[in-house]
Amino acid sequence: MVVDLPKLLKSKTPKIYKNKKLNNANFGNFNLNDYQVFLHLITKIGGVDEYGKYMQQENLNREYVLTAKEFSEVFNADLSNSYKLLYKACKKLMKTSITLEKIELKEIWEINICSMAKYNKNNGSIFIKFTDDIMPYLAQVRKRFVLYNIKEISNFGSLYTTRLYELIQEFKETGWLIKSVDELRNIFAVGKKFRTYNNFKQRTFAHACKEINDNYEYMNLSFEELKEKRKVTDIKFTFRPIEVNEVINHKTGQKSKVYTKPKPQQSSKNKKKKEPGLSKLSDVLDNQLSFLDIKQKHQSKISAFISKIKSVTKITKNKS
Repeated sequence: MVVDLPKLLKSKTPKIYKNKKLNNANFGNFNLNDYQVFLHLITKIGGVDEYGKYMQQENLNREYVLTAKEFSEVFNADLSNSYKLLYKACKKLMKTSITLEKIELKEIWEINICSMAKYNKNNGSIFIKFTDDIMPYLAQVRKRFVLYNIKEISNFGSLYTTRLYELIQEFKETGWLIKSVDELRNIFAVGKKFRTYNNFKQRTFAHACKEINDNYEYMNLSFEELKEKRKVTDIKFTFRPIEVNEVINHKTGQKSKVYTKPKPQQSSKNKKKKEPGLSKLSDVLDNQLSFLDIKQKHQSKISAFISKIKSVTKITKNKS
């Protein structure tokens, strides 16, 4: 019996859908590239049907292919290097399990990501099949998953920055979150590295905060150390809340939230020089900004021209 699956509508911008519990999971010995490959594969799962309803778990595919070209385009990586990264990540995806704490059950689960993975030498692609156990955490269950565009984390050079950014997405409407030092050590999967607190702070979340602010200048991300006696026990992160607007789906009549996030800054190589004084206007639309740029650039010429006309008019009057 053939079952017709709902029509899947994909966004032009690859989006990451995953359960909030994965934000607090331990990904073992994953490095930044391994995690980026994992996230890129997740973007292939997400989607909505023609009525704007999130695809249900039973309708989601488990098998996906990721090419070196796709990876290099999203993460601005060298193509030849992307072949090697995918090959290494293919092995990691098979060997690494996610450590997930089930607080409500007082249990710690070990979940395998893939039941099968293979690397194709001809086209530099990997084929993976997600396990049945991981799929519930990748399904788009409303109010329990985190959603963001993969391009938002493409410029990050640290795994810790990516993981912290994902935590922020979970609390994007509040503007703050608190994690204990022990929780952060587990989320960042540092193991026995960075034994002293100061070393751990500088190498992980302090660096992550700086890198996020470098890419999102208006996020204003900062952290505060919370202490018991003299010992730092918790870290409070504060940031600019995301702008939230409600929209109505005209087909279903259902309301949904739309989040407006700051755009990543351009790299120093591609960044265009702005005239002095325009930094305060960076939240204006691009077309408006271009107009203001031209206006400011030629303002002095216009003023000089007006002064010249006034001078000629004054001379003419005196002669008459």
